[in-house]
Amino acid sequence: MSFRRNKWRPSIGLVVLAILLTVMALPLVGLFFFRIYENQLVRQTEAELIGQGAAIAAIYAREVRDAALPADKLGTAVAAPPNSASSYDLRREPDENWPYRPIEPSLDLAVDTILPARPDAQPATPDPAFAAIGARLNAVLTDTQITTLAGLRLLDANGTVISGSEDVGRSFAEVEEVRTALAGHYASVMRFRVTDRPAPPLYSVSRGTGVRVFVAMPVVVDGHVAGAVYLSRTPNNIVKHLYGERGKVMAAAIFILGATLLIAYVSIRTISRPMHALIARTQAIAAGNRDAMRPLSGHGTREMAELSTAFLDMAAKLQARSDTLSTFATHVSHELKSPLTAIQGAAELLRDSGDEMEPAKRTRFYDNIIADADRLNLLVRRLIELARAESANLGDETTSLAEAVALLPADDRLAVTIADGADTRFRMSPENAAIAIANLLDNSARHGAKSFSLSATSAGEIVTIAAADDGDGISPANRARIFQPFFTTRRDSGGTGMGLGIVAALAKAHQGTVRLADSAKGTRFEIELPGA
Repeated sequence: MSFRRNKWRPSIGLVVLAILLTVMALPLVGLFFFRIYENQLVRQTEAELIGQGAAIAAIYAREVRDAALPADKLGTAVAAPPNSASSYDLRREPDENWPYRPIEPSLDLAVDTILPARPDAQPATPDPAFAAIGARLNAVLTDTQITTLAGLRLLDANGTVISGSEDVGRSFAEVEEVRTALAGHYASVMRFRVTDRPAPPLYSVSRGTGVRVFVAMPVVVDGHVAGAVYLSRTPNNIVKHLYGERGKVMAAAIFILGATLLIAYVSIRTISRPMHALIARTQAIAAGNRDAMRPLSGHGTREMAELSTAFLDMAAKLQARSDTLSTFATHVSHELKSPLTAIQGAAELLRDSGDEMEPAKRTRFYDNIIADADRLNLLVRRLIELARAESANLGDETTSLAEAVALLPADDRLAVTIADGADTRFRMSPENAAIAIANLLDNSARHGAKSFSLSATSAGEIVTIAAADDGDGISPANRARIFQPFFTTRRDSGGTGMGLGIVAALAKAHQGTVRLADSAKGTRFEIELPGA
């Protein structure tokens, strides 16, 4: 005996729970996209600093030109003007953007390294000429910073701060981005914010991300770097935006929670609860509770209703078949027991009487044994025919009354005539049709008929076969029982009560029906079958 291992399978509740958790986790997946948005905020900040730096660099360059500073006071010579709005070389060969030279934001949180906090400025002595320019532009920087919140510094050609903060007179020449700008190239970096200051409140408009963007814009005058504009600002933070939209965020969270609970409720009502009810109903039916074979109180979904209906129909059919088998077994045992008992009794009498029994009496007992054995043989044949009839396959075979009658075994009791429709074809094999007609013929002969007539008529896709005789007919009290197995009123003449049952089983197996029709004389059966 082999045992199948019980393979683990998730329950419906577990599947529904997994779905609900997935639905609730979907907003968390959005945190991945927050990183993308945060990177966009960094680039937005860099773009703003580029715009501010370009404007201030243009003002700074104008002041340097107006001061007519000699070339030896300026810094590094550049072969071509950088991508800056501070100056243009109109003699240069134009390109697709000429005369515009935009600077696109390039910082990327996913790629660029975040540098340590900016080093402190070192002591230095600014050039008096540049210090004077810084003093004149200090008001411009202060007014700009009030609105933009950016850190603004003007550096001379040596990297010394000449305006913009308390670092005036100190040098940033050793800072990486400043060194790049003083070489004539635009530079931008991200640095960690200074951590020795208290964190700003959540509602602060300068709330940051722990990262600060630094931009160094070179100022080019007459092919030389006259200085640099050094700007910095902390990007806006996602938390700040979420806090600003906290009402909408709470509404979204409540909506997600409500939607999840609604999905859970619908799933339980439409899937889990009907499924468990059907399982409980199955267990009750298996335990023999006939009252359990009734529709569920709620099905939830169309598929569950169809499944429940199909299951209950199957259970009802199995129960009906079980009842039929039980009744059938009872009838069979009774029908077989009577001739067996008679045979056994006659055999015992013959054995016990020895030679003292009269020859005529002995012959009568032998005849009884042979008659009862013939009855047993007939019952067995009828049982085999009934089993074959119930399992008959519709197939694609067709036949007609003429073909079926030609296969009938010889019977001297009645002559078969075909009144009409001898060539009308219907869905049944010739052999099965001959078996059905033979049983109807036997039934008529046992009820005193002298004639047996067949006819076939077609109406659309249905063929009706009528079998009529002029026998004794069937009494009203027996009309409802004639198709029950083993019911017969001619048991004394050898009737088994199975002939009409075989006809009904053959008709049902071929998607047809048989009924007892009204007749002024004798008996009339009508069999309806699919047409060919």
